[in-house]
Amino acid sequence: MKTLLVPLRNIPMMTSTLDVVVGLAQRSGAYIEGFPLRFGIPQYVAAELATGILLDSYQVKTEAELNDMRNFFEAFMLKHDIPRAIAGSRGPCFGWLETAPEGEDFVGTYGRAFDLIVMARSDVDAAGPHRRAIESALFESGRPVLLTPSNAPRSIATNIMIHWNGSTEQARANAFAMPLLRAAERVSVLTVIGGQGVAGPSADQIVQQLRYNDIAAQVRRVELENRETGEAVLDAARAEGCDLLIKGAFTRTRLRQMIFGGATSYIMEHADLPVLMAH
Repeated sequence: MKTLLVPLRNIPMMTSTLDVVVGLAQRSGAYIEGFPLRFGIPQYVAAELATGILLDSYQVKTEAELNDMRNFFEAFMLKHDIPRAIAGSRGPCFGWLETAPEGEDFVGTYGRAFDLIVMARSDVDAAGPHRRAIESALFESGRPVLLTPSNAPRSIATNIMIHWNGSTEQARANAFAMPLLRAAERVSVLTVIGGQGVAGPSADQIVQQLRYNDIAAQVRRVELENRETGEAVLDAARAEGCDLLIKGAFTRTRLRQMIFGGATSYIMEHADLPVLMAH
């Protein structure tokens, strides 16, 4: 994973997100590109601001926030001895995209040119546009998305748990994660007995596949025990001291998850460790 895209927002969780990004880049020698994630002005707000001085004031404030995000990002990189990229640079190094347009959809289209998109996870109190930006990355980029918690772990991807539910989405997430799985010290493949899943290969078959790829994985099984599937997964990862969870995203449709709940939504809102997701 040599190219990392980081959409920045002016929120406290960005420090944790950049800690994770720097850790990955230093391990793999990656190029990191940041850009400001801007959601634009809702139409009803734009109508109210279109009275001259109010609109000018809003634009000045927005420009100041963009400058703050760039300064924060660049200072963070330089503090951690990651230099600015120049012609012929080899990683780790960083760059900043000046021309990112407004709108959460840009994450999904621009992210196709990167190996990994890294974003702060969406908790239960997150703004709707932030959640939509994550979904744009998952559904439109064709790339894996790493969601970071509010507190970065001391290490990342040394002790990895795969939540195996038999699905196409999980198989795709596993494939994207292979560079990290090969470098990990420990890998476990979790099955939640009685949890959400689909017809597909067993966890034992996935372990066999990983072992043929020189990854010494072990099967881990837990009972649901009156918990949501996502809660059981996070409890298991916490008990094993994992510093990365590999999770296929939205095996059930987004609408079904909104109505009935689902492991993806629960983990996106409650994970206290980094989660690599793919759809």
